[in-house]
Amino acid sequence: MNNYFSTHMTERIILAGFGGQGMMLLGKLLAQAAMADGKKVTYFPSYGTEVRGGTAVYHLIISNDEIFSPIIEEADTLIIMNQPSYQKFKEMLKTDGLLLLNASMIKSNNFHDATVYKVSATEIASKLGNVLVSNIVMLGAYLAIKKLFPPALILEQLQEILKGKKGNLFTINKQALESGMHVIETMQHQSVQ
Repeated sequence: MNNYFSTHMTERIILAGFGGQGMMLLGKLLAQAAMADGKKVTYFPSYGTEVRGGTAVYHLIISNDEIFSPIIEEADTLIIMNQPSYQKFKEMLKTDGLLLLNASMIKSNNFHDATVYKVSATEIASKLGNVLVSNIVMLGAYLAIKKLFPPALILEQLQEILKGKKGNLFTINKQALESGMHVIETMQHQSVQ
């Protein structure tokens, strides 16, 4: 296999944002890449009452071991796209967990004991030419931080999902993934200096 995921590791992730911000696609991409990498996966997507504009939440567990419930009571990682989702799910993050925030839409500085990365995903996606790829910017950032598996696995899944009429969207999604990774690499490089 690879050295990305240690032998007995379980990663519990909650992805949350407005309906239409691509949380379901983000969760699906992570789940499919993990399965392609031989991991065990459970996922539990849920939507608010009104799909577009309501809250979209995706519980995802990736593990090398059996997973007994798809529901997450305490998350290792929160990937949050907007302020209402941050308010709603921040208490579900374990102490010393990873909090990955879309800084374009979340204005908060009172974080509890977490490793926090603020990525201006909406802004980055907008500069790439399509605000809808902000979820993929966040995915790139997450992969650069956690290194669960090689980015190539995500790109394979993206290519599979974006074939046919959506094939022209692959390039911008690839750029979004790389941009998210680059933001984290830059942050990590600056913190070392």
